[in-house]
Amino acid sequence: MSIDRAALAVGGIRLASGISFLVDPLRANKLWGSPDKPDATAQLLLRSMGYRDALIGGLMLSAALRGKDTRGWFLASGGADAADLLGGAGVHHEMRRSQQVIGLGGAVLGIGVGLWGATRRSDTGETRVPGAPTGG
Repeated sequence: MSIDRAALAVGGIRLASGISFLVDPLRANKLWGSPDKPDATAQLLLRSMGYRDALIGGLMLSAALRGKDTRGWFLASGGADAADLLGGAGVHHEMRRSQQVIGLGGAVLGIGVGLWGATRRSDTGETRVPGAPTGG
């Protein structure tokens, strides 16, 4: 059983980010580029994002440590970032420059990492997106 170091790193970062949004959503929100205190609805969404990221990151980390296939977790991670980017695109014109660069730029980077991780070769040498039909 070998540890998937890439998934260990990516899962650890996503888990830590998720926990930061759960423990102190206001501080985490500032770290991601927003200097203002969000209203109650926005705080609810920040905590929801924290749960989502902690769950995806924790399960990716667990799979990495157990030597399991992590490509599906990379895909879930990239999908979460794609949802953030899509949501952010709708309010792009209302965001401060720091929010655009950090928040949306981070989502673009996360999508790239997710796609890279999801299409890597597995231990068996197989290269395909998890869940895609096989040829046989």
